Amino acid sequence: MIQNIVKLSCLGLFLSLIACGDETLPKPKGHLSLEYPKAKYSKLNSNCSFTFEKNDLANIKDKSCAFEINYPKMKATIYLTHKPVNNDIDKLLRDAQTLTYNHVVKADDIIEQPFINDKKKVYGMFYEVGGNAATNAQFYVTDSTKNFIVGSVYFYAKPNFDSILPAAQYLKEDMRRILETLEWKQ
Repeated sequence: MIQNIVKLSCLGLFLSLIACGDETLPKPKGHLSLEYPKAKYSKLNSNCSFTFEKNDLANIKDKSCAFEINYPKMKATIYLTHKPVNNDIDKLLRDAQTLTYNHVVKADDIIEQPFINDKKKVYGMFYEVGGNAATNAQFYVTDSTKNFIVGSVYFYAKPNFDSILPAAQYLKEDMRRILETLEWKQ
């Protein structure tokens, strides 16, 4: 009886060794391929004191010059809020900067990029927020006398920067386009 168990064990070991002739390799990591159509822009005209170009793929809601630019496929929205300047430009600037730097707890870094367009009298700052913060891009612009606009993007998901990176890059470009095409009405 013991001889049969030993013979079966040896046979099992032998079969195991010859069955695994090839080297076992780990499965390669997969990369999520998220591609979005090339953006097409058109000028948004409204009753507000400014205009800008928006991505034609986005849905837009105007709530008294507070815009929600919704991207349903990306589950994200760019929020734009207009505020009149009433001799309080310092407060508006401080509030916009505070809004951005409140994300420093979750952010890996915050990169400031000044924006100046003297010809159109548009001045501001674009912020790139790295890491798992609630927003990864924000900006403010002003003519410094009458108008002040704050913009930010938010995703409808728990922030995981690696997962939303392609969508985040796409929306950053749209935000830059808004910033670069913004004009004040006379």
